[in-house]
Amino acid sequence: MIEKVYFITENKKIEISYKIENRELVLNFPDSFDKTAYACFEILLNTKISKIWNHDSQWISVPKSFTASFYNSKVISLDSQVLVQANCCHGIWEISSKNPKILQWHFNAKNSFPITTYIGTTNQRIINTAKTKNFPDKISLLFPKENAIELSKSKISFSAVACFTDHCDFDTLINLQTQRNFFKSINLKITKGFFLNHFSKRSDNASFEMDAEELLLWQQDGHELAYHSLSQSIKNEQESKKDFENFVPSFEILVWIDHGYQPYNFSLYRNEFCSDSQFESNLVAKKIQFLWNYIDSGTATNGVINQLNANQFSLKAYAKGISDTGFSTYFQALLKAIVFHLSASDRLILTYKQSATSFKKIFFQQQFKLVPKFIRDFSGLFWAVFKVFLGWNFFKNKSYPLAKYTPLFFKHAIKDQEFVVFQTLEIINFETSLSKKNIDLLVQEHGVFIAHTYFSDSIAYHEGKFLTAENEINPIVKANFDYLSKKIASKEIWNPTISEWYAYLQHFESVYFTLDVDGNVQLHNATSLQYRSVT
Repeated sequence: MIEKVYFITENKKIEISYKIENRELVLNFPDSFDKTAYACFEILLNTKISKIWNHDSQWISVPKSFTASFYNSKVISLDSQVLVQANCCHGIWEISSKNPKILQWHFNAKNSFPITTYIGTTNQRIINTAKTKNFPDKISLLFPKENAIELSKSKISFSAVACFTDHCDFDTLINLQTQRNFFKSINLKITKGFFLNHFSKRSDNASFEMDAEELLLWQQDGHELAYHSLSQSIKNEQESKKDFENFVPSFEILVWIDHGYQPYNFSLYRNEFCSDSQFESNLVAKKIQFLWNYIDSGTATNGVINQLNANQFSLKAYAKGISDTGFSTYFQALLKAIVFHLSASDRLILTYKQSATSFKKIFFQQQFKLVPKFIRDFSGLFWAVFKVFLGWNFFKNKSYPLAKYTPLFFKHAIKDQEFVVFQTLEIINFETSLSKKNIDLLVQEHGVFIAHTYFSDSIAYHEGKFLTAENEINPIVKANFDYLSKKIASKEIWNPTISEWYAYLQHFESVYFTLDVDGNVQLHNATSLQYRSVT
């Protein structure tokens, strides 16, 4: 079954010895290898891979490019009718129809665990890789006689999963009450961000300081409260430090979601605010366990809803999903997708933001002295985007770099303590993103998402907003959520909060598979995980 095995690092590729015993190929890292660095086992098979067990629990032929990441099953079938399964969930399998005899098993691949860091006075975005201590003791390929095993991402066996995180930037007491009453009527739960302190340029902005009674009702209704930083507006550095060091939780809150450019954000504290050890010790003292990585897999639209389907996160899929919008909206959305998702270039994103800022100041504040700067910035942006349109057939099917490996939850050690980091799917237009068609697609694929939403969004030019007024829900959106509620009630979709979902998914980290003497797959450390056979 195996011809050769190679061990690949950033700097070299070496052939390594191997042996198969009891239908198992054990892959050993060299003793001197740093397990936080990139590595890949490249296995050359003596027969072609004929089928792959896909993210939607179906056998498919080998596509041009296929990846199976942490939460997707690593199961294939060979031309010789032999099944192959990974012994654990860790790492990433990559397979291509160009070389159907090669299986690559990546560890610590670039963009597999992405974390945003903002640096400098311009808040330039840098993508770092999470530092994790979690690594399997044993890595091997199993060759079961009859069946493999697939794990469910949902505690409702192989249902879809809809998890909502809500950012409170536009919350008022009235629209909070409107949202809460509606969610209660349809039995929907969310991880609800809130501002602790009432420090905002908007006097009616909701906060725990002013609206604790209402926010505690959310908790009583089963929602999970999450810090959205500590205030809507930014205080000076001294006051910000005081807020961050001295805030006292009234009850246990596990989730922190960054807001804006607050200096104590997970994405920004390294910018001379405090040391890793100081930041970590304060989070530990406040019992915070979950951090947003300030990254979206993409923006949801028609046909784009499942974070574990990397094929949905491409220009082709997104362009198709927004094809019924007007030209101006279509072009702006596609431009943003190219800059933020396809390119994901720190330099290009900064140029885009600078161009947008200069444009607003020129046309709305008549600061015409910024015209030369705008022209310089926009010309660089124009040529980068023009190259994509010029090579559309090449770029359109490429998965976005930060979505290719479908990150969802992963561990990160700031200093010594590990935290759970999560990646989201941006949902702005609730009419298209959560249409009946998209909800059905999510169910069909046993798909999942962690939504990055603003349920109280009041930005005039955003289409498909949740609210049409402070006390009025968009009727089209209401119908979508009513349909979602029915799918939840029928157990076709599970609707957990962030911490509730991870309490289930964390068992993927320690679960492993072995073969018994008869060549049947055995599952270990599964705890409460749902699973089934693959034949």
